[in-house]
Amino acid sequence: MAAQLTPLAITVLALLNERDMHPYEMYQLLVQRRSDRLVKLRPGSLYHTVDRLERDAMVTVVGTQRDGNRPERTLYAVADEGRAALKARIAEMLETSVREFPQFPLALAEAHNLDRDTVVELLRGRIALQEQELDELDAIRAVLVAEGKPRVFWFGLDYLRTATRTELDWLRATVAEIDSGELPWLTRELHNQMLIQQARG
Repeated sequence: MAAQLTPLAITVLALLNERDMHPYEMYQLLVQRRSDRLVKLRPGSLYHTVDRLERDAMVTVVGTQRDGNRPERTLYAVADEGRAALKARIAEMLETSVREFPQFPLALAEAHNLDRDTVVELLRGRIALQEQELDELDAIRAVLVAEGKPRVFWFGLDYLRTATRTELDWLRATVAEIDSGELPWLTRELHNQMLIQQARG
């Protein structure tokens, strides 16, 4: 059962493991915590996930709540089965290295299909975006530290910061290699020569 949990289902169960709440509160809390950096977060998907978890008996309805003139909202609690599935799935994810096939390594493997200047320009654009991402992660970390939030709740943010910084270092070094000619680019002439050599066997 644990292996069937989607990333959003894990997030929902983890929230309900903190306290009972309704889906709208879950969404607001996830936005506040910037959890959209960890899971794809859309209100419709979240409500659908809660419904599925209820059908699978991992969460249960414990009541309703009304704020002012707003419609009643259904309160959910994590069930024992949901708590056990959450713990099992987190343990599995921590222990197991899974090949996730992200898009960027594939794009790098096929970048020779573009001309050198285009690749350099695109990678520089990615560098700018990653620099912005690192600034935002640093700002989030600074707020968490200033608010005295226990690091055990957000040390995964340090992983994201380290991964982003490492990618930035690699990107800058690679662009410099391409610019200097240390990493020779595949020209049409070189490509034709390779085809001739392959044909000759």
